[in-house]
Amino acid sequence: MTGFTPDRRSLLKGGAITLAAAATMSADQLLGYAKAWAQASQWKPEAGAKINLLRWKRFVEAEDVAFMKIVDAFQKATGVTISVSNESYDDIQPKASVAANTGQGLDMVWGLYSLPFLFPTKCMDVSDVADYLGKKNGGWAESGKQYGMYNGKWIGVPVAATGGLVNYRVAAAEKAGHKTFPNDLGGFQDLFKGMNKNGTPGGMALGHASGDANGWVHWALWAHGGKLIDKDNKVVINSPETAKSLEYVKSLYDNFIPGTASWNDSSNNKAFLAGQLHLTTNGISVYVTAKKEAPAIAEDMNHAHLPVGLDGKRRELHLGFPILIFSFTKFPQACKAFTAFMMEPEQFNPWVESAQGYLSPFQLAFEKNPIWTADPKNTPYRDVASTASTPAGEAQMSENAAAAIADFVVVDMYANYCTGREDVKTAMSSAERAAKRIFRA
Repeated sequence: MTGFTPDRRSLLKGGAITLAAAATMSADQLLGYAKAWAQASQWKPEAGAKINLLRWKRFVEAEDVAFMKIVDAFQKATGVTISVSNESYDDIQPKASVAANTGQGLDMVWGLYSLPFLFPTKCMDVSDVADYLGKKNGGWAESGKQYGMYNGKWIGVPVAATGGLVNYRVAAAEKAGHKTFPNDLGGFQDLFKGMNKNGTPGGMALGHASGDANGWVHWALWAHGGKLIDKDNKVVINSPETAKSLEYVKSLYDNFIPGTASWNDSSNNKAFLAGQLHLTTNGISVYVTAKKEAPAIAEDMNHAHLPVGLDGKRRELHLGFPILIFSFTKFPQACKAFTAFMMEPEQFNPWVESAQGYLSPFQLAFEKNPIWTADPKNTPYRDVASTASTPAGEAQMSENAAAAIADFVVVDMYANYCTGREDVKTAMSSAERAAKRIFRA
């Protein structure tokens, strides 16, 4: 069975007018669509199915509202009960790990980065769902495949990513001598120095911030040719390239606003919206909130990709959001049905639009969503899937690579050197030891 195709023109082909109509679809219309979809779907939920789903706590309220509308329509159309709980980024992994180890408590988790790879044998094979969605929505970006596939099968469906891009104040950057955002490492370094000198400093998280800190320090490592592991999973963090990246990051850190070594994933949002911070790496949530709460800041903001590396290539670590189904769930068909339903273009497109750029899909057809061009400041987030790498870098994702990012091995290396706790050699050696314990080298 090929799945349900609605009579009305597909949103992906219908353009902005069709999308706008779907975004304002009434509850009755959405329910009607959901019932028709459920009738035609190849996944038939088990009688009396009850799903416990854990997801990350939203940063854009409208995204969460749109998600819960999808949940509500699915429940009413199928009779399945879905209990949704929300946790902060840093609390997702331990709660999911408890469920994986005990075999109870949760059926599905919509988590971060490489969560399914922490316990791949506990994840259901969802290749049928991933193949169905890929065929329907223009195929998967290569980064999407890397975030979802393990040993030839899909152990999670990568819903979307939040781009860890540069959020900056235009006037402060121009005053520091940069009328266009620098695309090279030297220019980026000069921008931080100039902004700090002018009393409008930037800053990027160096604490245990799962999204913000992991994202930019991996970029810094890769931009200088450094790696945690090579393609054969050998630990190679202790290298001249890593040393160069440490010195570079320290030069940035010396011009940061104070306190970044203890920041979590919400710290930079608050500082930016308070007018204390003028450049950071983050999702688009700062801009979305500023448009409502601090319009003067929003007017003066823009976004950019991080600079290319020494080899002229751009590599970024964005915050991927894969959804997984535990293999021990009593309701596998209900879980698969919901995963497929929520990513059908008829509601996934309006959901992406509601997220206002915070969700960048890994399926190629969604690059056509009008949200990416309705406001030019959103456009850099459209291309997140094409610049994204996984935490494994050039290696294949694995349980060990997932553990390394969960343990902040790379973040701690930079933080230890920047704050003076360790010198360059000691910081690299500490990271090497931590990584070798994980990779059992």
